[in-house]
Amino acid sequence: MNGIAGRVAVVTGGGNGIGQYCAARLAADGASVAVVDLDPKAAEAVAAEIGQGGVRTLGLGVDCTDLAEIEDAFKRIAGELGPVDILVNNVGQSARDRMSDFADADMAVLDFILDVNLKSCVLCSRQVVGSMKERRHGRIVSITSESAVNGSLKTWEYSAAKAGVIGFTRSIARELAPFGINVNAVGPGTTHTRAIDQLPKDLVERISKGIPAGRIGLPRDIANAVAFFSGDQSDYVTGQTLLVNGGNWML
Repeated sequence: MNGIAGRVAVVTGGGNGIGQYCAARLAADGASVAVVDLDPKAAEAVAAEIGQGGVRTLGLGVDCTDLAEIEDAFKRIAGELGPVDILVNNVGQSARDRMSDFADADMAVLDFILDVNLKSCVLCSRQVVGSMKERRHGRIVSITSESAVNGSLKTWEYSAAKAGVIGFTRSIARELAPFGINVNAVGPGTTHTRAIDQLPKDLVERISKGIPAGRIGLPRDIANAVAFFSGDQSDYVTGQTLLVNGGNWML
């Protein structure tokens, strides 16, 4: 047994990319999976696909920066799938086409980035810790970024928000460890998602050559790390951040 089979998992931002792969991996390992995404059709499609393996699934359209929507969603998940054993806080994004130097930044972007990357993590985690403490078992895995530790250029607000995810992870890991709840973070480096497909091919090649492993990460690389933190093999590991970046940046 891997400690995942028979559990109930929630993956936020699970409608595509890294979140989709995390949801699929947990379902393949035997978990019932709720796929939460801002796009309800994407969430439902992923839930239907991963449910073909025989596990129970649920796809929900949820704005993970809206507390009322989050509360309603987690109540439905508990009612239809059961108490949550594994939470993967994956939802998040950078400023993308609004990236800028700090000196020239539009401060309105800061609020959005903090909400979608850090506040969503806090609000969703709050929904599950009560029942996890009662059952004295649980896993919370939050997706941060290597940007949180290497200070990537023109993503200062994203780096700050993702560093906040690491700090939040460490703090609640100490609080919840006595209750059998492990809280960890996974920090992807450059990973092949839809955003990468929009970049010029020569730029992607240059990025790949600059990574010691010689390639950009794949969503399944991140999903493998999430599965490790979600199962029994990580039973004595909490409060940690695992960078999955091909050696591009090392703690």
